[in-house]
Amino acid sequence: MGTENALYTILVEKINQDALVLPTLPEVALKVRQAADDPEVNLNKMSDIIAQDPALSLGMLKVANSAVLGRSVKVETVNQAVTRIGLRQIKSIATAMALEQVFVSENEIVASYLKKSWAKTIDISSVAIALMTLYVQKHKHTSMTLDVLTLAALVHNIGVLPILTEAEKHADVFANPTFLQQAIIKLSSKIGAEVTKKWGFSEEFTAVVENWSDLTVLPKEVHYLDFIRAGAIYHDIFKNASTKEVLLKNYVAKEILPDENYMQTPEFLDLVTDIKTMFS
Repeated sequence: MGTENALYTILVEKINQDALVLPTLPEVALKVRQAADDPEVNLNKMSDIIAQDPALSLGMLKVANSAVLGRSVKVETVNQAVTRIGLRQIKSIATAMALEQVFVSENEIVASYLKKSWAKTIDISSVAIALMTLYVQKHKHTSMTLDVLTLAALVHNIGVLPILTEAEKHADVFANPTFLQQAIIKLSSKIGAEVTKKWGFSEEFTAVVENWSDLTVLPKEVHYLDFIRAGAIYHDIFKNASTKEVLLKNYVAKEILPDENYMQTPEFLDLVTDIKTMFS
């Protein structure tokens, strides 16, 4: 317990002094975000930027051909993918696709934890995206969008990165799964909010990262938090049975779920599986 407290103390002190090393966005994500904010950019210029990164190019093709966009005709080029996705959505989707690049480490224990953390993020995100896909189909006038939800879901647990980076610097003391887990539970939301601010994300994203695990924050209207929390419920992140029951009833009332057992139906599970292929 003393080691856990020591790591916690170091992290808090560095946060207070603005000395905590926060992860940077992958270069290709920065280029895409900057281009998307340029009023002079067009689809061809954006395609050229994305085509420079093979992994991102493949990711864009998967998104363009995914169940989320619901198109039967497959696209085969980056330009076709960007055209189908659209410039408005490309900023969030490209950032989301590039995020896996920051979940890396040379320390075996830390690398293992990062890999598990990213896998869990994908699991939760896939459920959240599936629910949002169905919600948008039924509520066509909603101001909420799939591209924002996708990015929000993929960054909701981004606070684990600085914690694990700090642990890696002192691997002989802190690179222990028990200590890391406790530090992540206590600090990841606060640190994650700082990461999104550094990356220049909107307050909307910061609020999701900071509050997704704080169940005292319960939006009255349908919110991105609801979809991410539904994914967390599905993957048993929230352990309290009565809490899960209350949340599920709330999501039925908000028309996010048709009924409390909907996430166990074959049709929903098939959709989640299809969406998950975007990230594999």
